Amino acid sequence: MTPADEGALNVLQQALGALGFRCTRLPFSEPGTPDVDNLYARLGEGGRNFCFAGHSDVVPVGDRARWTIDPFGATVSGDALYGRGAADMKGAIAAFIAASARFKAARGGALPGSISLLITGDEEGPSINGTKKMLAALAAKGETLDACLVGEPTNPTRLGEMIKIGRRGSLSGWLRVMGTQGHTAYPHLADNPIPRLVRMLSALTENTLDDGTPHFQPSNVQVTSVDVGNPATNVIPAEARATFNIRFNDRHSGKSLEAWLRRAFDAVGGAYELNLQVSGEAFLTPPGPLSSLIARASKTVTGLEPELSTTGGTSDARFIKDYCPVAEFGLIGQTMHKVDERVSLADLEALTRIYLAVLEGYFAR
Repeated sequence: MTPADEGALNVLQQALGALGFRCTRLPFSEPGTPDVDNLYARLGEGGRNFCFAGHSDVVPVGDRARWTIDPFGATVSGDALYGRGAADMKGAIAAFIAASARFKAARGGALPGSISLLITGDEEGPSINGTKKMLAALAAKGETLDACLVGEPTNPTRLGEMIKIGRRGSLSGWLRVMGTQGHTAYPHLADNPIPRLVRMLSALTENTLDDGTPHFQPSNVQVTSVDVGNPATNVIPAEARATFNIRFNDRHSGKSLEAWLRRAFDAVGGAYELNLQVSGEAFLTPPGPLSSLIARASKTVTGLEPELSTTGGTSDARFIKDYCPVAEFGLIGQTMHKVDERVSLADLEALTRIYLAVLEGYFAR
């Protein structure tokens, strides 16, 4: 479970090394965050570098008693592989490796370029000591990525339904409104912060940020907590707090949203503190060669025309987009993060064939 590796990267390095990949471990640390190990592997030394990116860490299993199999047993039952991370996204990593092996074997080991894997152990966690730092370290060494496919589980119900070409941004806010504590019978001697907090939150939730853009759904604000912590009914509290999250499209940025929030709160008046954290800005890789390549490969294997989407949460593609064109395509996401997470064996084989077709198409150009 994130950030514990438990030997996952060693297994990957052994498999990749046997195929001729040059493997580099990239551990990173930062005060206040867990240490994280990461892996970069490259097959080939020259030409264009096509990168597969993903993460080996997984979320906790939850209630172990509700699982019908060992969450970490990689159990095959019927036509499915069960286990935490099977869908999100160790199954896709296995498909990366299998597709690369088939691509190399079909060419007698002679590659027309380079294939790389960028595997972090810090995607489900804080995402501080993972992909972002890996990319910076590789760039400092002169390593270049020319295109990247992230293997997140992008498909809602059937393999081949959806490619992600961007993601909305995410901003979390912690609002503290200050007042003066006092007796409810003597309100003129106190200052109740709750009505101001309510008006501030209403200013966020009663106004739409936008109506969406050609590639993005409308931005939305969700209040996730309101807390006064006051056990007494006859005491006006000294402060009131709230937290909220904004998922925003490419009409906004973290800075523009901060300005919007402060204008709204200043209009209400009174003393307040606002702390914000942007875990990722909205981004888009416009439809083009990479998304078209993945779509053709997917349709060839599945017969479905995939939708180009920006729905869902964030992913490490938000870091990769600063270095090269990036798109996401992986398994079906219906069981990710759930009890008895699983993936169809047929889908694993089909995904491998899709990734192989992507490599063939990319290096045929």
